[in-house]
Amino acid sequence: MVVLDLPAGRSGVLPNQYIEAAITAGAIDAGGYTIPQQSVQPASLDLRLGEVAYRIRCSFLPGKATVERRVKDYIIDELDLRREGAVLETKLPYLIPLKERLTLPPGVRAKANPKSSTGRADVFTRVITDESSRFDEVASGYSGNLYLEVVPLSFPVRVREGLSLNQLRLSVGSTVLTDDEIRAFHRDQQPILFSGGFAVHDEGMALSGGLFLSLDLRGDADGRVGYRSRGSAPLLDLSKVGMAEPEAFWEAVRREDGDRIVLDPRSFYLLMSHEAVTIPPELAAEMTAYDPTSGELRTHYAGFFDPGFGYDPASQLRGSTAALEVRAHDVPFVIEHGQRVCKLNFERMLEPPTLLYGRDIGSNYQHQTETLGKHFRHPERVDADSRKVRGHAGREVGDQLDLYAAPGSD
Repeated sequence: MVVLDLPAGRSGVLPNQYIEAAITAGAIDAGGYTIPQQSVQPASLDLRLGEVAYRIRCSFLPGKATVERRVKDYIIDELDLRREGAVLETKLPYLIPLKERLTLPPGVRAKANPKSSTGRADVFTRVITDESSRFDEVASGYSGNLYLEVVPLSFPVRVREGLSLNQLRLSVGSTVLTDDEIRAFHRDQQPILFSGGFAVHDEGMALSGGLFLSLDLRGDADGRVGYRSRGSAPLLDLSKVGMAEPEAFWEAVRREDGDRIVLDPRSFYLLMSHEAVTIPPELAAEMTAYDPTSGELRTHYAGFFDPGFGYDPASQLRGSTAALEVRAHDVPFVIEHGQRVCKLNFERMLEPPTLLYGRDIGSNYQHQTETLGKHFRHPERVDADSRKVRGHAGREVGDQLDLYAAPGSD
């Protein structure tokens, strides 16, 4: 049995130093492959694609069987991801065995989410494990392989062996802060929510099973609030950073009178949050789903915010905003400035990490002023109110609206 030397009686998300210890102990391994140091993030681990992708005719969960056994019933084609990789077509599901596998000790569980840049390219992903009836959740004590379901939604993409589209977070015990604990942390320890460059008063925080964020639909001096995906876009190579010309994939979206836009259900949108968020070293965060029957918008894909996102120990950075990845459902849907569209759960760290998101790991989105992902050349954006702070993240929303979030790592 794999044993991890964790602090007795403590709960929290495992930071990078404990992830490294888990790799050394064999709780996380990659068979004959080495797990590179750059895969270890402040509170998560990047997962890498293996050598082959299977084009499958439908998504599935294995239930009481292994993934390897169940997938044999659904394989249509096999693609080689070595060397130049392979092209994944839009709206088609693929299953890719990952290099990493887990042998978790009892009491240690894991959760997976897409990386920020994956969500911004509108690539739907989720991890599958053996004998499981849930996506992206890895049960305590799980021992086995990891598989990634991948569905490009807006653009055909090229992927290669070793590319990271998802990340994994390990935790032990009860980790989630209550609304009262979030408010107290913000008030007494470290502000975590900012608006207009100032900390929001704790009584002004919208809390209900997590912290709500709202939309920025005032945009820049030209009224530009984000981007909408183009139809019939060219191939996007996900292994190349800063190379794709955005005009071939995106068109600018500008606000209407009244600081609103109408979403076309055929398109995918990249927008920004109105508030800025700080994740201090003692915390991690995750975008979470919430019930549409309560009248709230509902997020579908979780996204990690690692410790250090929007954080500056010298207090020069007043948080980073979130890049919100939005899609309407079946009919055109209007959204307005300040509309609440997503919710953050905050989790306590087992210990503060020795690495922080941002300068420590060369993060792409710490000071970003655009919603576009790292694969695209970035145009300049001038804010209407002259603020420079912009950041990253994303997620899926509502009865009429889908909002995606993938914030934590790049």
